[in-house]
Amino acid sequence: MVKIGFIGAGIVGTALASGLGRRGYAVIGTSSRSLASAENLARSVGGCRAFNNPQDVADIAEIVFITTPDDAIASVASRIRWRTGQSVVHCSGAASTDLLEPARQAGARVGCFHPLQTFASVGQAIENIPGSTFALEAEEPLLSTLKDMAAALDGHWIELKADDKVVYHAAAVIACNYLVTLVKLATDLWQTFDVPRHQAIQALLPLLRGTMNNIDAVGIPQCLTGPIARGDAGTVRKHLDALQRASPDLLSAYRELGLQTIPVALAKGRLNERQAKELESILEQPPRRRANMEKNQRGKKCELASVR
Repeated sequence: MVKIGFIGAGIVGTALASGLGRRGYAVIGTSSRSLASAENLARSVGGCRAFNNPQDVADIAEIVFITTPDDAIASVASRIRWRTGQSVVHCSGAASTDLLEPARQAGARVGCFHPLQTFASVGQAIENIPGSTFALEAEEPLLSTLKDMAAALDGHWIELKADDKVVYHAAAVIACNYLVTLVKLATDLWQTFDVPRHQAIQALLPLLRGTMNNIDAVGIPQCLTGPIARGDAGTVRKHLDALQRASPDLLSAYRELGLQTIPVALAKGRLNERQAKELESILEQPPRRRANMEKNQRGKKCELASVR
């Protein structure tokens, strides 16, 4: 059985080490900036030792996962004495294997193993990993090893090129992190009619789960509901008027999201071109604001011209 080590004992490292250990992989060593964190990870995996020095992990492991924060990956990779035939893997979603160039130059195989999942805590991470997709970047034979690990964790996998990574990660941020922001904005609105955030969240969660279920069951665009899907211009106007009074800072976000939703509604087939154009005219920035923006842009151009 291949011997695996983890440098970095945070949520991602601990969750992956625990998951792989439970599925029969030999996770034998870990280190972290905090020895206490390394010891916590080691306790979650039978036969794993905690070390102060990451070099000690690299010396005994055949596959080393660097599960530090992204900004530390390159620094860790440059400080370790790697060896030919060893495999070094990071778990960043946005970075390519270029961060591991020192290991590659030393003769090690390099790869990326990114779980497309949100990790708020170790317990939640372990619970959420099954069914997740792992983004892989590596060459054979390491690529096949990483595919096997993804399958062992009850996950799926996709292969990415180095140039794909940042766009892939931006998509994940939109789907996950910005969903949190949207829920926060929605619960802010509930507070304008005196419903506290915790109660608003409990009220909205079934709606969110229903939306996820619809995406899974019938897919996009058929899962789209609501006034834009129906071509209900009157309701959209009412929303804009109400937001202008209750929370004008949200208007620009509402308008932009609405404009991005119109093509989805057209693809669903219930919205016709006439309705789409009416909705676009309602959701586009008000003429006065557009005129002010164009005026400001012309002013900036004049300033640049005078500087030259």
